Amino acid sequence: MTRQLGFPPLINNTSSGTNNTTNMSSSSSTNTPDSPNKSLLQIPSPIVTRRTRTKSTTEIASNNPDVKGKVKYFCRTKGHGFIAPDDGNADLFLHISDIEGEYVPLEGDEVTYRLCPIPPKREKYQATHVRIVNFTPEVHHRWDCKPNE
Repeated sequence: MTRQLGFPPLINNTSSGTNNTTNMSSSSSTNTPDSPNKSLLQIPSPIVTRRTRTKSTTEIASNNPDVKGKVKYFCRTKGHGFIAPDDGNADLFLHISDIEGEYVPLEGDEVTYRLCPIPPKREKYQATHVRIVNFTPEVHHRWDCKPNE
């Protein structure tokens, strides 16, 4: 029995009562719309997508001006971090899906971002549309490189 990508094998019960393991590397003919196997395997996309926000929250964030700050902490494996605003206000939450660009931010990177109110009360804010504008001297890794944290 072989496993790929760390997913457990799929079990198909045949009419004879024996179990057969379906290998993920099966031919593409099993993925046709008429195939009974089409709903058994759903591989999650490794691409991080934008968080789903309401239209009003998205409009508020996109209408806010760009603000500057520095990355205080960012953990790629956890998918979040914090930004220390240049104006001295409280640290802002940063989600991995709100980072624009091809490099993983590191502590001390200067960034620009927009403020987005956090529902339901909209009293607190988080950073969205985050772009690194000044890199620290450390080596920066691209998103497609294996994380080393």
